Amino acid sequence: MDKIIVAAAADARSLALVTPDTLAAWTAALPEATRRWLDGAGFEGKPGDLALLPDGDARERVAAVLVFADDFSPDDFWRLAGLPVRLPPGDWAIATALAPAAATRVATAWGIGGYQFTRYRKAARASARLVMPAAADGAAVERAVEANGFVRDLVNTPAQDMGPGELAEAARAMAAELGMTCRIVTGADLLAEGHRLIHAVGRAASRPPRLIDLSWGDPSHPKVTLIGKGVCFDSGGLDLKGADGMKLMKKDMGGAAHVLGLARMVVRAGLRLRLRVLVPAVENAVSGDAFRPLDIVTSRKGMTVEIGNTDAEGRLILADALDLASTDQPGLIIDMATLTGAARVALGPDLAAAFCNDEAVAAALARHAAAEADPVWRLPLWKPYRSMLDSKAADINNVGSGPMGGAITAALFMQEFVGSGISWIHFDIYAWNASARPGRPEGAAAQAVRALFALLAERAA
Repeated sequence: MDKIIVAAAADARSLALVTPDTLAAWTAALPEATRRWLDGAGFEGKPGDLALLPDGDARERVAAVLVFADDFSPDDFWRLAGLPVRLPPGDWAIATALAPAAATRVATAWGIGGYQFTRYRKAARASARLVMPAAADGAAVERAVEANGFVRDLVNTPAQDMGPGELAEAARAMAAELGMTCRIVTGADLLAEGHRLIHAVGRAASRPPRLIDLSWGDPSHPKVTLIGKGVCFDSGGLDLKGADGMKLMKKDMGGAAHVLGLARMVVRAGLRLRLRVLVPAVENAVSGDAFRPLDIVTSRKGMTVEIGNTDAEGRLILADALDLASTDQPGLIIDMATLTGAARVALGPDLAAAFCNDEAVAAALARHAAAEADPVWRLPLWKPYRSMLDSKAADINNVGSGPMGGAITAALFMQEFVGSGISWIHFDIYAWNASARPGRPEGAAAQAVRALFALLAERAA
């Protein structure tokens, strides 16, 4: 964030933020020459319009004005997030008086919009930098922007450099940095601890499967467990994906990246929670040792699972992790996964699908998602569809009996492994921007992390 947002800058240029309601008064206060400039530039004053204008008598300097709707909806958030690329490089300061919540939102959007993935090449261009608004909560901005970049860096990294081992090392380094405890179970040791589903999915790869287990906080504080799907590359297994379906599968560990980023925010904020993070990290590969369609594997819980499709592997590794998480009886379990194409067909790439077994938690999540302009859409845990997972040879099948309701049947499968009486949220996310838009370059996206942090902060308080 230090390259995108600065504490101060002596020669920062001026940026006004106006709304349709304040535009007329703002325009009336401008010098006549500046008003003519705006008219000549075709400035209409619609939400999203950005104009550069002369900055006083200094011909070589410019100022800028952005019109936004003032409802801080996702549209407004991304209008603000687009500024680091839309404005000329250099330092900019907000010239408009902002309330603390608005100032924090503006700075957060700017910091997220200034993200660039530079591990393998230099940045295409320098981002415009923001002077932190005086009213903003700088610590909150820093947490959100840093976590967003952390998530996106992990997801953007190709599988050659982000396999199960590298993901585990990233988690271990984060734990050392933040004072978390870290335990990693690898390879055949997973079988000794009952994680047969995780082992079955990952055993065919040359890089052995792992279970990452992080913890932090006072044991007397409310317990929350985060679980992230860490499929570092998904070939589909023996039910092999086609080339188009396999192309983006470096992002199939997006759920793991999201919960690690969320954990960073929780620890940096010092929330009064007992936090646990579980990440089953595997590569779903093809070899002579690959698990097969119609194999039956006994889960950690003891339920037998018939493999209807080896490409439905994410729910398998999450099942063992959900059962392990339930042994602690936390007050809340949150899992995040790039799980089903069905969720994307239903909601598209931008809406994070959420399933929840607790009405009060679901209502709180919706409230925070709206307040943070971090959209979430709840889908139902429709019990009648549970019969679609019936197996004639095992306790349950890992896929539904037909093509319909795939996101729901996946969630119902996972619900079988959540302990009784535990509140649970399951996220089915995309974690990717397929095309570049303001504030959202093509590549990894972080979804619902800010909404979930707000939910956890409220829970801790």
